[in-house]
Amino acid sequence: MTAMAGTRRPGRGTGLGPATEHFGGPELFRLVRFWSRRWASQVVEHVAEHAHVQHVQVVEAVDAVTGSEGHDVTVAAVAHQLGVDRSVASRMIAEAVAAGYVLRKVSTADARRVEVRLTADGARLLAAAHRWQQERFDSLLADWDAADRRRFAQYLRRLATEVAG
Repeated sequence: MTAMAGTRRPGRGTGLGPATEHFGGPELFRLVRFWSRRWASQVVEHVAEHAHVQHVQVVEAVDAVTGSEGHDVTVAAVAHQLGVDRSVASRMIAEAVAAGYVLRKVSTADARRVEVRLTADGARLLAAAHRWQQERFDSLLADWDAADRRRFAQYLRRLATEVAG
């Protein structure tokens, strides 16, 4: 057994080689890869029978922009939150409108712009998504000390705020 053999769990190789040190980067992206395609579909399965993954993503994006900027949400702002171009965001918003989760209207300040807002059903879908997310967080960290859970949650909030606004 080599000196480095004990530092990796079987099946959890970093691909970095034995001389490379890392402090969270690969772990963060391993978690991102793991959850990026799972969370929204699981929310849909467990809390919103008629919703689709893109509906959850749109209501999350609308809420993020509304919460961080406190003003009307544009298609461009939703596109930025989702990491897609405006035409993709516009189609996703149109589907969420058809499903009754968001309203889309011409801006009163600028008739060239479209504003997006959550409906009551969209707010319920968002609340259900947040409940599910909190339940997953709590279950993943159930064995952690309460102080460690709080500290980790504070660090996640700080990182999310610094990165995504």
